[in-house]
Amino acid sequence: MRAGLADLIDGKNGKRIIICVGSGGVGKTTTAAALAVEAARMGRRTLVLTIDPARRLATSLGIATLDHEERRIPDERLAAAGPVTPGGSLHAMMLDQKRAFDDLVERYARDAQVRERIFANRIYQQISSALSGSHEYAAMAKLYQLERDRDYDVVVVDTPPTAHALDFLDAPAKLIDAIDSPAIEWFVKPLRSSGRLSMRLLGIGGSYVLKRLSKFVGSAFLEEMARFFIEFNDVLGGFRERAREVFALLRQPKVAFVLVTAPEASTLEEAGVFKARLRAAGLSITATVVNRVNPPPPPACDSAELAARLAARPECAAFAPYDLARAADALVATRVELATLAEANREAIAKLTAGDAARRIICVPLLDEDVHDLAGLGRIARHLV
Repeated sequence: MRAGLADLIDGKNGKRIIICVGSGGVGKTTTAAALAVEAARMGRRTLVLTIDPARRLATSLGIATLDHEERRIPDERLAAAGPVTPGGSLHAMMLDQKRAFDDLVERYARDAQVRERIFANRIYQQISSALSGSHEYAAMAKLYQLERDRDYDVVVVDTPPTAHALDFLDAPAKLIDAIDSPAIEWFVKPLRSSGRLSMRLLGIGGSYVLKRLSKFVGSAFLEEMARFFIEFNDVLGGFRERAREVFALLRQPKVAFVLVTAPEASTLEEAGVFKARLRAAGLSITATVVNRVNPPPPPACDSAELAARLAARPECAAFAPYDLARAADALVATRVELATLAEANREAIAKLTAGDAARRIICVPLLDEDVHDLAGLGRIARHLV
């Protein structure tokens, strides 16, 4: 078992993109931020891209807001996490899903008028913000753009907080299938051939369906929808191209996948599914981070000995022996509970890594307080690295 993730962020093994995957609520955003902080402290020009709409990361990084623009964390604030090697810098941004889609439309629309019509179309506004898979697709498209257009030494990505944390692998195909389906081609065919949405050209069955539908949404809306899909078809070719480029990027040696999980049995079971899913897609987990692990408790001590040790403490002088004995009994019971939790964590983690000879697992202990600033991220980073 290899210790630490220093080689993922120090540049010595060629890794430039670190993608943190895992289910929601396991500390994925905090792990991504901590790795980025440590990379910057090592002297590398670093960006952390978060998909989490919560403001926790902005607060932890000591900035007022986080949005689609790359923002540099002031060097004096970064130093709160520890000494910074000269040349290191930390930048952060939060994905704006619609802005990421707009970037793709601007790149692939054939002219400015088509681009503006697409932006104004109600169908596009829905697709770019709510269609299944659009969030994940936007995240991976933005990652590709950053890799191509920026000169960061390290980019750390916090993947979308979805129910299925690896949806970004399927998102391009799902999104394209939803927009480029045979049903939609049937729908837009009359407009493509005659310049208007002709009920007659759809045949009796199709005409009946659209007439009934137009009573609810209006014929003007149906024609607007058909025209959108025709104009969007050119852009869709660009979406397919970007999907292929992202697919190739994720399989390059410079990309590392870090699986983030928690020690609960159900969460670790999900983590096992993620590992199998990545393997089936031709990808592999470089390391696993288990957050909030219960550490082993102090050595065992019986109640009588513990009560005597309490009685010897000056702050306990005012307590009666009976009160100290009760306190000692409670502390002994608490230690048993902590030992049980620690052993359950150890067994669950062992199951996750069973049969994986190349496993690298980093356990981050359960801390006394939540991480809410750069100093806290620095503490997490030291456990990771």
